[in-house]
Amino acid sequence: MPNLQTKERKGILPVSKGTVLITGASSGIGAALARQFAKNDYDLVITARREKSLQELKDSIDSGISIEVVRCDLTDSNGPDELIKAIEAKSIDVDILINNAGIAASGKFDELDQEDIDNLLSLNILALTRLTRHYAEMMVQRGSGRILNVASVAAFQPVPSMNVYAASKAYVLSLTESLSEELRGTGVSVSALCPGLTQTEMVDSLAAQNAPPFLVSSADDVAKEGFDALMAKDVIRIPGLANQAAVTWAQHQPRWLIRGLGGLFSRLKP
Repeated sequence: MPNLQTKERKGILPVSKGTVLITGASSGIGAALARQFAKNDYDLVITARREKSLQELKDSIDSGISIEVVRCDLTDSNGPDELIKAIEAKSIDVDILINNAGIAASGKFDELDQEDIDNLLSLNILALTRLTRHYAEMMVQRGSGRILNVASVAAFQPVPSMNVYAASKAYVLSLTESLSEELRGTGVSVSALCPGLTQTEMVDSLAAQNAPPFLVSSADDVAKEGFDALMAKDVIRIPGLANQAAVTWAQHQPRWLIRGLGGLFSRLKP
């Protein structure tokens, strides 16, 4: 089968396989997911707070598919409903929902800024739940659809010093697994992508760029794993052998040991 560039040179535009809504698409894994789906002939609705970055992403994708840019702040309590209304106003049916938007906060719980905690919970949990609830209902009525929730390897165990973030991702993983069973037989699949350290702005802001290179994945590699997981209807996908091994090991240890080791590492780090 000819690739997209070959088809465009022959004057043949790709036939869309459906429309994908990607939150947090302005950079990192979200932007990489947008490129991945565009390469595979999916129309896009990309959203984030930074409209300029979204527009730059749109301009960089040369595949002949439709790309709609919708600026939205999902940390705002009205953000999810505003996004839903904006998409409805464009008469767009969402075939695939990618809940990628998320923020992290690190530090001792009693020293975290309350506004940072509220924004994290609003984005990582409330916005994701609202969008999943709305589009899952539409997909069930239609009898088809896919949802990919971006969680984290942090979802599998407590992470002292990243307490609220890890707890929010544990929620995302638990919700995804529950819905994957509830929606069985409806034509709608729900998957969780659980990356480890990934070269993104969020990881850079947490000073995790000093981690050994073999522990840090590229956003493009993680996005490819997410795409493959969604297409295969995998419930859980953990990119990277090191991450898979770490999660498997942790799941076979007593919880007191895992949280104790996490607490020790958090106290030792500079």
